[in-house]
Amino acid sequence: MGTVSAVRMETFLAVARHSSIRRAAAQLHITEAAASAAVAHIEKQLGAKLIAKSGRGIALTEAGRIYADYCRSILGLMNEAHAAVQRAETGRLRIGVVATAGEYVLLRLLASFRTRYPDVEVGLSIHPRDVLFLELTHHETDLVIAGRPPSDGGLITRALRPSRLVVVGAPGQFTDPATATWLLRGKGSGTRDTTLALLDRLEIAPPTLTLGTHGAVLAAAREGLGITLIHSDAIDSDLAEGSLQLLAVEGTPLDRPWHAVTTRTPTPTARLFLGHITDPNAVGAAAFRRCHSDRSTSTVSNRPAR
Repeated sequence: MGTVSAVRMETFLAVARHSSIRRAAAQLHITEAAASAAVAHIEKQLGAKLIAKSGRGIALTEAGRIYADYCRSILGLMNEAHAAVQRAETGRLRIGVVATAGEYVLLRLLASFRTRYPDVEVGLSIHPRDVLFLELTHHETDLVIAGRPPSDGGLITRALRPSRLVVVGAPGQFTDPATATWLLRGKGSGTRDTTLALLDRLEIAPPTLTLGTHGAVLAAAREGLGITLIHSDAIDSDLAEGSLQLLAVEGTPLDRPWHAVTTRTPTPTARLFLGHITDPNAVGAAAFRRCHSDRSTSTVSNRPAR
């Protein structure tokens, strides 16, 4: 069996992402014939059919889905290997973060890190929790800041920062959480899952409104469209200005610390960043607390993932 080049793997993954030879070719700035030939070459090498027609487009076969998963990991590891032999102070750092932590926790840390290590090339990826941990598993990201990782991903929580989930709403408008509209984020959000779990524990079935993003949910709460479960980090200014108020709901506040997570073999720049965010002299009260040992995610916490 011959080998498959990284370029052909990247072409196949583009086809898989877009479910289209044409759109993949446009993204990669190659001809459709070249993209089609790359996929055909891989299929010949593997002796397996990876794509099939589906309506007006194409879809991955079961073999295609399996192979795409391996391609992501292989390409991610190749990029990680390159980063691993670079000097940390001049290397590349790919950070994945959920929206709330990105806006209210990471930016301050990142600003001081950039000042301290100006030659590090930093890339930022903002996605729902589940997407971020999948990227980390495939070595497409070096470090993730989010809620607790899945227990079966082989990922390591390196540091923690305290945070709480609280219920807020516009002042004076909501007195009964069982009848108020609950504002939810989109699917894949850990906070959404935690909210639905809280409603189940309270044995209530209030109306809900899904708004997708953290920003939209927060804006809707300010306008009195409903109440929401949210990280305390995100509402300090709203509470101070009086645009939102804390609501006493049974079972809240919930202790949900931020986790700084890597694979079992973090890159030098990831270690450099971890050293920075756990240094109170460098970042003050915003500092994470480094875990005493590299514990697997199954032993860090037994609370539900958010």
